[in-house]
Amino acid sequence: MALRNHSTITEFILLGLSADPKVQILLFVLFMGIYLLTMMGNLMLLLVIRADSHLHTPMYFFLSHLSFLDLCFSSVTVPKLLENLLSKKKIISKEDCLTQAFFVFDIGGTEIFLLSVMAYDRYAAICYPLLYIQVMSSQLCVKLVWASWGLGFLDAVINIPLAMNLNFCENHIIPHYTCELPSLFSLSCSDISTNVTVLTGSTLLHGFGTFFLIFFSYTRIVSTILSISSTTGRSKAFSTCSSHLTAVSFFYVSAFLRYLMPISGSPLELIFSIQYGVVTPLVNPLIYSLKNQEVKTALRRTLGKCLQW
Repeated sequence: MALRNHSTITEFILLGLSADPKVQILLFVLFMGIYLLTMMGNLMLLLVIRADSHLHTPMYFFLSHLSFLDLCFSSVTVPKLLENLLSKKKIISKEDCLTQAFFVFDIGGTEIFLLSVMAYDRYAAICYPLLYIQVMSSQLCVKLVWASWGLGFLDAVINIPLAMNLNFCENHIIPHYTCELPSLFSLSCSDISTNVTVLTGSTLLHGFGTFFLIFFSYTRIVSTILSISSTTGRSKAFSTCSSHLTAVSFFYVSAFLRYLMPISGSPLELIFSIQYGVVTPLVNPLIYSLKNQEVKTALRRTLGKCLQW
């Protein structure tokens, strides 16, 4: 019987954020605006970093990859959300659902690794300023970015194929706006103990590994900043880290709470997913531009050149 039910489940229904048509229209306008601003903000940051030679440093090399990841992350989830907000049939095929879950896992995992690499970059810049260029060589920066992509991809490859073997029986309604592994587990009529164990283990290993690097980096950074005698020097050193700490707080906390909290279908699951999947890609360009004098100066130079053309 389970096999027969499994064979009929070829698509899921994404309930989304609201069943009220009027609210759906308002949400469509809101999220369309967020998506366009996310695209514009991250593309602008990529353009400025690419065009301005003053920003050709390890810090901005990593920031450009963070902007690219935010573009990808937002594009994996938001277009489908917008489509469903205007559609009466909020359907996604099983294959598309698992594909979306794969890229959410892959890109999200890569971003967390990259944020920990950026913390190490700030540690090297503040604690070893005279050796910074030698420590953070271009070859090392490229290797660290590739390692971030590789480890994020490895996490997805470990978890998603296990979900492909799950049987989905009568329940095919996902109380969410996107496909994520925790939401799929609650729909399966198979034994999900192995899936949950692997997901929890990889998330904890992923989380504690990157958290340790971030914690170690900022412990040394704070110690170094407090040893600076001048108030101006301390303020300048801390300002280079504040943008990164804000980005880490927005993404890191909500992502790990989403994947470690019990599966319940509560509104908190939606809030956490929106925070790291929609809000964070929107605010990262603002965080790194509004709180960073170098980026603001480079943006003015780039706009000045464009106007001259």
